Parts: sequence; C-alpha cells; structure tokens
Amino acid sequence: MKTVSIAGLVLISWVFLSLIAPWLPLHPERMALPAILEGPHSHAWLGNDDLGRPVLDRLLVGARTSCWVAGGVVSLSLLFGTLLGSSAAYLGGYWDRVLVMLLDIFMAFPGILLAIALAGLLGPGIGNLVIALSLVGWVGFARLARAQVLSMKQREHVLAAQALGTRRRRIIQRHLLPLIAAPLVVEATFAVAAVVVAESGLSFLGLGVQPPEASWGSMIRDGVRYLLVAPHLVLAPGIALFLVVLSVNLLGDRLRDRLDVRGGRS
Repeated sequence: MKTVSIAGLVLISWVFLSLIAPWLPLHPERMALPAILEGPHSHAWLGNDDLGRPVLDRLLVGARTSCWVAGGVVSLSLLFGTLLGSSAAYLGGYWDRVLVMLLDIFMAFPGILLAIALAGLLGPGIGNLVIALSLVGWVGFARLARAQVLSMKQREHVLAAQALGTRRRRIIQRHLLPLIAAPLVVEATFAVAAVVVAESGLSFLGLGVQPPEASWGSMIRDGVRYLLVAPHLVLAPGIALFLVVLSVNLLGDRLRDRLDVRGGRS
C-alpha cells in the first residue's frame, strides 16, 4: 500500500507539474556559457547542460511534453480502437474478418519499429509523433474490445435489447461498452507507460520532439556524449523517466487487482 501511495504521488506530481509548467518562471532555453556542464548548484539545482541551460527547467518542460503526448496518444488509441473493435465484434461476418486481418498485419511488425517507420515517413514533431504512436497503439485496444464484446454479445440483456428492436449503436453504447470499461481502463493505464517510453525513444533517435524543445529522450541523447564528465545530464531525465513508468505500472497492477481484470494486458 505504501508503494502504491508513493507511485500515486509521483504521478500526481508529474501531471501537476505538466499542467502548471507554462506558468512557472522557467527558462529552458537560457544559455549561460560560464556554467556549461556544471553540476548541481544553488542557481541550478540539477546543474547545466552542454549549452549552459538549466537541466531542471528542461526536465519540467520535458515532463509536460511526455504527459501531453501520452494523454493524446492513449485517448486517440482508446477511442478509435474501442469503437472499431467493439463494432466489428458485434456486427460479425465481413467486418470482423476485415478487423482480424488488419490486426494480424499490424501485429506482424514490432510496435516500436512500426512507430519508427511511421515517424520517419511523417517527419519529426510532436503532432506527427502523436499520430504515429496512435496508429500503433489502437491495436491493443481493438483486440481487447473485440474479445470482450464477443464474450458478452450473447448475454440475456443484449439479446433482449435486440428482440425489442433497439438500434445496434445504442446496444453497443448502453449495453456493451459499460461492461468492457474496466479492462479497457486497465489497458489504458499500461498504455500510458508504453507511450512515455516510446516518446522518449523516438526523441532519442531524433524522430520526436525537435530542438530547441525539451524531451526526456532528447536530453538523454544529448547527455550521453558527456556521461563521464557530467553524468547529471543523463541521470536527471533517466531517473524521471524510470520513476514515471514504474509508478504507472504499479498503479496499473493495483487497479487490475482491484477491478479483478484477468487477461487485461495484450
């Protein structure tokens, strides 16, 4: 319980700092040449990077970037994947076969490699990064929604709604989606951690957030060259990334246990 509380505190701090970052007196692009590669000191609590910029300010801006990307990607993936998977499963026949074919095609490629390919085709930038990760992330939600609807569409209340002539869209919205909400919420929780890692990885490769914008992945990439002389450049964003991902996974496990969801991860 104590571990979960700490994880919750980390996530609340992450989201809160992401929301208030635009109103904080941050100067992530202010260069101080005499302070290049300096370690933590009173004027820069986490030190300065290779251009003399304050690492703490850039870390907070990077937290905002990862939070917004994760929120956007998970929201789009959840919406599109759930609607597509539940609709195809309920309609069955041709629509279900087409969805299964699409899922097989997307699952034939490792997710991160497909995201790299899409990000390379679309070009760098936060908007294209969200699109690329969403085009990969919807698959898990569609698989889960399809499996859940297939197991529930023969239940008595659904058959009764069909016998009363209720429209298919209303049956999906009122009788099926509320029943599959719990596993989808758990899936979305784990998806947040996956997106944060993917965003940092793509930014590390130069396919995500572009300079002068800050991202934890790009901060790690820039700091690797000075790892021996200025390890704080890698440790600060690396520890932040580790804590956020670990906290999301811990809360996801806790949420899955509370909701008694089995097989929620895909």
